[in-house]
Amino acid sequence: MAQESPKNSAAEIPVTSNGQLEDSHEHSFNRDLKCSLPVGLGLSETKITSHGFDSTKEGVIEAGPFPGSSASPKSSVISPSSAAASRLAGQGGRAQQKSGPVVLADEVKNPAMEKLELVRKWSLNTYKCTRQIISEKLGRGSRTVDLELEAQIDILRDNKKKYENILKLAQTLSTQLFQMVHTQRQLGDAFADLSLKSLELHEEFGYNADTQKLLAKNGETLLGAINFFIASVNTLVNKTIEDTLLTVKQYESARIEYDAYRTDLEELNLGPRDANTLPKIEQSQQLFQVHKEKYDKMRNDVSIKLKFLEENKVKVLHNQLVLFHNAIAAYFAGNQKQLEQTLKQFHIKLKTPGADAPSWLEEQ
Repeated sequence: MAQESPKNSAAEIPVTSNGQLEDSHEHSFNRDLKCSLPVGLGLSETKITSHGFDSTKEGVIEAGPFPGSSASPKSSVISPSSAAASRLAGQGGRAQQKSGPVVLADEVKNPAMEKLELVRKWSLNTYKCTRQIISEKLGRGSRTVDLELEAQIDILRDNKKKYENILKLAQTLSTQLFQMVHTQRQLGDAFADLSLKSLELHEEFGYNADTQKLLAKNGETLLGAINFFIASVNTLVNKTIEDTLLTVKQYESARIEYDAYRTDLEELNLGPRDANTLPKIEQSQQLFQVHKEKYDKMRNDVSIKLKFLEENKVKVLHNQLVLFHNAIAAYFAGNQKQLEQTLKQFHIKLKTPGADAPSWLEEQ
């Protein structure tokens, strides 16, 4: 039997993926296995070639059907070497690290912490203001007073009470006058009905019917003037003056805060000055300056509003008092023309009794 050529022996030596020779036991097992299997089965589907014993290149593994074999290709499981496994593990770790969640460098503010900080500041401010109010009521604490401005505010509040009393009385007069006019109108209708049914007293009932109807008509004219007076005074008291008093309340709150932080700063200045107290004094000085600016601004706003309110009050009340006087005098004097002229002077339109409300087209 002819000996095998060196070329065939070299081709049968399996090579690892790193180009190194396997040990003799594994080499003998692979050679015996190849000789014992028929051609076309198992190992015929995979060819392992090498470029020599001394080659540093890795072995080439070709997967696929061996020439001359009709069997379908089978998938082969190839175990990588330790070096390749370490490279794959490193690449997988880097890929996994890239696909992970993105962490921002800047920390996101917690809304709960912000709310907690706002509550803390509000509680501290409320404590200081409450302590200041109690100190003022007990006569222990000092308060900032603007004598001129405080006097104007006191006069405004006193006038508001008096205007509210006038408004209440005018509304009562309007209600009573409306009832009287309604009664006079009904009485005039009753006299007119009896004038038609009582022939012997036809003229007497007729005179009284005309008189009551004329009084009811004049009363409606006077009622329109009084209601106009009430509406104007109500706007002045419950809107214009009330808006000014709202600004006054804000001014008083700013004054309390200013005095509270002023007292706090004075107490810190009276104490020792060291490394622990100096930052507190500096922070208290900043807060005091902020509330001082707020107090000065609110005091200026109140002064301006009081000035404009006084001018507006004089103008409005002058016209309304003239209207009220002329209307009352003309009504009780029986001067119907003067009463109607008064309403025309102030551009007052009376609503016709029994007239339906205007439609939305007419209002537009």
